[in-house]
Amino acid sequence: MQPESGRTARAFHAKNDPAEVRREVFRLLPSLGVKVQAVVRRKRELVSVARHLHSKGQRLTANDVYDDMVKRLFRNLLHKADENRICFAWRGKSDRSEALTQAIRRAQRNFERKWRISSDKPTLIRSMYPWEDEGLQVVDYFLWALQRLYERHEDRFFELLRPSFRLVMDLDDKRNHEYGEWYSDANPLDLRKMETF
Repeated sequence: MQPESGRTARAFHAKNDPAEVRREVFRLLPSLGVKVQAVVRRKRELVSVARHLHSKGQRLTANDVYDDMVKRLFRNLLHKADENRICFAWRGKSDRSEALTQAIRRAQRNFERKWRISSDKPTLIRSMYPWEDEGLQVVDYFLWALQRLYERHEDRFFELLRPSFRLVMDLDDKRNHEYGEWYSDANPLDLRKMETF
C-alpha cells in the first residue's frame, strides 16, 4: 500500500482501496454468509426537513438523523438473538456511545409497545475504528455499493452483493407507503424503481 496516497494497510475501505483490492474484496464478500439490513435517507429530503425545522427555530443535526436511522434499523431485530453485540464505527472525534445506546433502547421500547413482546436480551454496544473490527470493514463495502446505487445510479457493485441484502429501508421513497419503501427479496431494489422516484 502507498501511505503517500492516503491509502492504508490497516483496514479495507471501499472508497479508498485501489481497484485491484476492491475487486478481490467484492469477490470474497458473497462467500462470507453476511446478511445486511440498511436504512437509506436521501439528501434532498433531509434538506427539506432541515428547512422546515429551521423555519420553526429548530435544527436538524447529522447526529439526529443517524440516531433515528439506528432506532429504525434495530427496532425489529433486538428480540431475535439470545445476545446482541452491536459495533458502531467512530464518527468524528466525539464518543457517541451513550447516544447510540439510547437509540437502541428507544428501538426496544418501540418494539415492545407495538408487539407486546419484551426485547430485553443482553445488548453490548461499542464504538470502534474500522481497523479495529473486521465487521465494520465488511459493512463499509456493502454500504459503499448501496451508496453508488443511490447516488450514481451505478448498480454493478450492488448487483455483486444483492443476495446478501435482506432489507433496505428507504425512508424517503413514499410513493406507496407513508413510512417509506422496504426493499427485500419480495420487493427487489433495482435501478428501474429508483429512476421513477
